[in-house]
Amino acid sequence: MNRIEISAQELEQRIALNHKRMSEPFYDIDNVFAPVDAAWPGDKEGRALLAFVSLVNAGMPEIPCMEKLIEKLPGKLNEKGYFGAIKDEFFEQQLSGHSWLLCGLCEYYKKFGNENILDIIGSIVENLYLPLKGRISHYPVARSTGNNGGVDGHTSEKGGGWLLSTDTCCAFMSIDGLSRIYEITGDDRIYSLLEEMADTFMKIDKREIKAQTHCTLTAARGMVRLYLITRNEKYLEYAKRIFEIYVKYGMTYTYENYNWWGRAETWTEPCGIIDSLILACELYKITDDAQYRTYAARIFHNGFATLQRDNGGAGTQKIVCQTRDILQISGYEAKQCCTMRLAEGLYYIKNNKELLYAETTGKITKGENGVYSDGDIIYALTVGAEEKGLHPLMKYYKLSYEEIYNTKQKVVFD
Repeated sequence: MNRIEISAQELEQRIALNHKRMSEPFYDIDNVFAPVDAAWPGDKEGRALLAFVSLVNAGMPEIPCMEKLIEKLPGKLNEKGYFGAIKDEFFEQQLSGHSWLLCGLCEYYKKFGNENILDIIGSIVENLYLPLKGRISHYPVARSTGNNGGVDGHTSEKGGGWLLSTDTCCAFMSIDGLSRIYEITGDDRIYSLLEEMADTFMKIDKREIKAQTHCTLTAARGMVRLYLITRNEKYLEYAKRIFEIYVKYGMTYTYENYNWWGRAETWTEPCGIIDSLILACELYKITDDAQYRTYAARIFHNGFATLQRDNGGAGTQKIVCQTRDILQISGYEAKQCCTMRLAEGLYYIKNNKELLYAETTGKITKGENGVYSDGDIIYALTVGAEEKGLHPLMKYYKLSYEEIYNTKQKVVFD
């Protein structure tokens, strides 16, 4: 077998492009705070902060908005210390958004040691999350709205004391943010809530409810962190089980993700692809099971390879599966979420690139699902005016805006 290592030049170029994008007006101090009535309170602010810190950790210059965001943050919060309206119901998208805020605040605290951050975290946990204790186990699994939901997601229905999202089960994304805070504080109340959340989520049939794969994988990453903190094997088994069903039912032929389980008519989501790579790599480091490393490498060299755009952001793709063989973009950029998450993904890849090598044989063969590949590298036929024959999946960040839109890659399978 031959090895294809991740090129330092490619990684540096990707990181620099994302840093440039995150330095542009959409993420500056005049725009980084979402409106008071935002559909996802705390989400943009949290993802932006996480991106700013991730880029510093990846060796890039500090983006000025980071410190300005920290300075202005307390004045943007409501009287209970979090973003958005104070509601009688549990607002699922508010919980999800604030998980990203907890992630950003946590990583900022670990990098810069600002003790004031702990006060902000404390208010969010106390007033927004701890009231879930004893209630999250009654999360409503019945849905009446069917296959709805757009790229941004929206509140779909109300019931059982909840305002539910079309990004089904996104409340459980909070396992990631809360586990990071538990790692810092060791607060037993947070652990008790985390255990209830993890146990409840594992009782939910993700395929039946058509849960969002991104939130499912994010929750699994939080479970891995819980295992590393507590060494309770339950959380490791939960994460392994989620990855197993994801590979079988949530992963596309190009190692990307279905945005929702079982909905081939939708699109991929870079956030979920990044989650899947991190989850697979972490499971490999814990278990030393080579299948996880192989999946992580294939996700990078195929799925992750195509998601970054020429402007440094990240966008969605059409799903390649049993019923569709063309890989092309669905949306040029998901600047409201995936572009920011890309920074964390790139930082993680930089730290683990020695594990993410692809293996090739020098011979293209057809796999069980009919897809042609050379070892870990998928091959596709570029179709259109400039047909280029069979080759590895094209990396969109190297193409111009016009080329990206006009590129169609036929993943050849029977």
